[in-house]
Order: sequence, then C-alpha cells, then structure tokens
Amino acid sequence: MADDVTAVVVDDHPVVRAGVAHWLSTAGVELVASGEDPGVAWTGPGAEAQVVVLDLHLGGVAPATAELRKLVEDGRKVVVYSMRADDEIVLQCLEIGALSYLTKAEGADHLVQAVKAAAEGQSYTPPALAGALAGDRSETRPALSPRETEVLVEWFQSESKEFVAQRLNITLSTVNSHLERIRVKYAAIGRQAPTKAALVARAIQDGLIGLDDL
Repeated sequence: MADDVTAVVVDDHPVVRAGVAHWLSTAGVELVASGEDPGVAWTGPGAEAQVVVLDLHLGGVAPATAELRKLVEDGRKVVVYSMRADDEIVLQCLEIGALSYLTKAEGADHLVQAVKAAAEGQSYTPPALAGALAGDRSETRPALSPRETEVLVEWFQSESKEFVAQRLNITLSTVNSHLERIRVKYAAIGRQAPTKAALVARAIQDGLIGLDDL
C-alpha cells in the first residue's frame, strides 16, 4: 500500500470525524482536513488530499450523491463511509465512481485498508460491499468477447495493467483498448462502469468472477 497517504474527511458528526482522525493517524495516514461541509475537500489542504472519505448524509435527508459525482468527475479518489447499508445505494455509489463503500459499523481496520487502497487508485471490498455485490445479478449483460473477459479478469487479479500485458503477452495499449471497449459496452446498456471498482461490481454481478477470486 502507499506510504505518506493524505486524506480529508467530510462528515457532519464531530465524533465520527474525531474517530476517523484517530484511526487514520495510528495507521500512518495524515488527515489534512475535516469538516461537515463538502467544501472542505475543495479548499485549503483538503483540495490536495489523496483520498476523500465522504459521508452520504450531511445533515439532510437526500444522500450526497451529487457531491460524490462532482468529486469523481474532478478526478478525486473517494471512499464512501455511511450508516446506510442497503444494496441499492452501495451499487449506485460504485457506479458513480467511488473506489469503495463502507458502513460505519465496519470499524477501523476496513476503513484504513480502503483509504490506503484508494490512494493507489484501487478498490477495496469490505464485508457489506461483498454482500451487496453477491446479492445483485443483472439480467442485462454486455456481449464481451473471450479475450475481453480474459483481460478483465487478469486485471482484477493483477497489481497493474503492465502486469496484465506481460501475463497475456500483449501490449499495454491493447490492454487499455480492451478495457475501454468493455466500459463502452457496459455504458451502451445503461450500466456505466467508470472505475475499476465499478467494473469489479459488474463482473461479480454478471458471474464473470466470484468474490473468492479477488
């Protein structure tokens, strides 16, 4: 995992912010800013943080999916940390582009692992997320070629696209082309998968891989 990870926490409960700050600091993650307003992730030290830990309910009834989308579109690496555990919202956040989704019942170890993975642009699958993915089986699947499926599964099980290219004896450009075509095929049927975490979700939903394969 990455060293010298920095994070910003957006949560409307001071006790949660304090708890997360303690968990991260004892695990070598520097919390550079925290607050109840999403603006803390856009200004000052928070704007430069590698990872944004985002609560979904910031003093309102509606989930903060618009804020999540804005962060993702700006290229930020987001870990959603929420009280909500229903599968629908979990999958929605992954589809938008969150790298991981954790419930606040899952504790320090899972949150730290998710933040460190996100700093490297990687997803992390905690128990609640695994349950949501395992419980969702879409009836609409894209028509992936055998080679596209092979590239996709190898990428899930590898540390980098470069390693996939070496394993399959193809160029990095070819790996990227396959993955882009896969995303286009998912988007064409209304099942966007903009991130690796989202593609993992789709592949599990469609039975291409199992949770034990990750």
